[in-house]
Amino acid sequence: MSEVRFHGRGGQGVVTTSKILANAFARTGQFGASFPMFGFERRGAPVTAFGRFSDKPVREKTQIYNPDIIVVLDPSQRNSPAVFQGLLPGGMMLLNDSDNTINVSHENLRKLGIINANKIAQEEIGLVIPNTVVVGAFARLSGLLDIEPCCDALQDYFSGKKLAANIICAKRGFEEVQLFDL
Repeated sequence: MSEVRFHGRGGQGVVTTSKILANAFARTGQFGASFPMFGFERRGAPVTAFGRFSDKPVREKTQIYNPDIIVVLDPSQRNSPAVFQGLLPGGMMLLNDSDNTINVSHENLRKLGIINANKIAQEEIGLVIPNTVVVGAFARLSGLLDIEPCCDALQDYFSGKKLAANIICAKRGFEEVQLFDL
């Protein structure tokens, strides 16, 4: 089972990212569970979401204390102690950041993916909502999914021109994420 913790701010699509990925796993015959943890429910407030993905049914719905993978949609949180708390040895991190230099470190972090998801989202959908770009980048970084089930899962959240634009976002995330072994 892979346990993933998502960090960001309200309005970035943190919870939706986790839901889309759970949907994508289900489309491959695997299992996924997605659930949020909210503080203040307002745009810009810190948001954490959780995802568990497995080839066996996922029954546990508690928050994740020891993630295998951390996903950070808000670059200002990249070095927050809360982000790295409990990261398991050999852990991975996906970071939405315009700076593609490796400016994070943690003793358990072994693989880092950096994607300028805000820029791609702005170019493709006209809004700085990086979630669907991050979905594609997650698939590539983790190696747990291919891009097609991710794109198929978007059909449950978008339609028409919005669906087409968000599929492009996911595909660009998959192709443009920069991967680093640490």
